[in-house]
Amino acid sequence: MPELMDVAVGDLHFALRVWPARDQERTPTVLLHGTGKTARDWDVIAAGLAAERPVYAVDLRGHGGSAWPGRYRVGLFADDVVGILERLDTGAVDLVGHSLGGLVACAVAAARPGRVRRLVLEDIGFPHPRAPGLPARPAGPLPFDWRVVEQVRPEIDDPDPGWAGTVARVTAPTLLIAGGAASPVAHEHVTELARRLPDARLTTIEAGHLVHETAPDAYLAALTAFLAD
Repeated sequence: MPELMDVAVGDLHFALRVWPARDQERTPTVLLHGTGKTARDWDVIAAGLAAERPVYAVDLRGHGGSAWPGRYRVGLFADDVVGILERLDTGAVDLVGHSLGGLVACAVAAARPGRVRRLVLEDIGFPHPRAPGLPARPAGPLPFDWRVVEQVRPEIDDPDPGWAGTVARVTAPTLLIAGGAASPVAHEHVTELARRLPDARLTTIEAGHLVHETAPDAYLAALTAFLAD
């Protein structure tokens, strides 16, 4: 079972699930979930990784046990994660992000290259404009602040043109894991992101957008091979 940790960054607090490893000298892995998910989303993958390395799964702002400040943008999520890495003080980490967490991880790796040894981006493509639209809010209580969707979805629908420069500044070797034909993410955008990153490789697991949830064994095999390379 993971340990629970609370980390303060500025006036916000962040909830983390932590899996200590016997070998504390190995590079830690930090896991960032997608919109509407929480750190628990990574429990199966984290347990598989923790046999060899420390693992930290983060509740992003507005999700799970972390603060719900009501202000949400990719840049704010990235600033939070940079602050968390500084508080953990573990040195460089291997940073893994799914969907929204992948965009955040990419921004962190570009802003703080010395903090990221290796980068893994699960089923994200290079951002392109798309038709705007908000999904309907599900009924009942949610494990996250719905304002995340209301504020971040428009930002993703009409992305900042500065993403080209952000991607170009990523120096860490990067693995892109695409979800294949069943994913709503356009495969040509994933391959474009791979081309634009300075040091990237791409693998496809035919599992849809939730690759780590739908095909955990294949996902873990690709992830551990890349981190050990």
